[in-house]
Amino acid sequence: MEVINTIGRRKSSVARIYLSEGKGKITVNKKDVNDYFSTPEALYAVNLPLEVCGQEGKYDINVNVSGGGITGQADAIKLAIARALVQIDDETNRPLLKTKSLLTRDPRMVERKKYGQPKARKKTQFSKR
Repeated sequence: MEVINTIGRRKSSVARIYLSEGKGKITVNKKDVNDYFSTPEALYAVNLPLEVCGQEGKYDINVNVSGGGITGQADAIKLAIARALVQIDDETNRPLLKTKSLLTRDPRMVERKKYGQPKARKKTQFSKR
């Protein structure tokens, strides 16, 4: 099997993964996944596509991720892994991942700040007189 590379995005995070056959080692920015992500929620998100397809321990995953925070990066990696699993075996993995909505890119982004105002939605105090 050749190396499969896919991309995943969430908020301002971009994750590029390289998936190859191996023993299940996940490396994020040249660190072990357990060292890189401190929260159990982020670790769960990264491992979720592999658990859903029952493919834990089959593939080595090398991840380059940039931008955003911990949650955005974990969700970007989750989407990229799900896309790679679909490329490997479309007819069995795709329905499993689709029912858990792991192939959907979350479109929510930070709203931009407007000029003349302190924040995106916050306004200056209105004076009637």
